[in-house]
Amino acid sequence: MRTTLTIDDDHLDKAKAAAAKLRAPFRHVVNEALRIGLQMIEDTPPRSRPYQTHPHKMGLKAGRNLGNIQALLSQIEGEDHR
Repeated sequence: MRTTLTIDDDHLDKAKAAAAKLRAPFRHVVNEALRIGLQMIEDTPPRSRPYQTHPHKMGLKAGRNLGNIQALLSQIEGEDHR
C-alpha cells in the first residue's frame, strides 16, 4: 500500500544509513522499524496512575503538650503501661 509520510530529517538520515549498511531497500528498513516500534508499543503495559495520599493536619487533643514527651506518653498509654 502506498501512502505519504512526513519524516523528520534526522530519522530519514538514519533510515537511509541503515538501508545502505544492510544493503536493503529503504522501504524494507522503514517497514521493519515501524513493525518493531509498533510491537514495542503493543507490549508495553498501560500506565496506571500512581497511588497518592493526601496529608492532613491531625493536631493534638486539648490538654496535650509536646513539651514533655514522657508526660504525654503517660497520658496516652496510662501510668501502668510497661
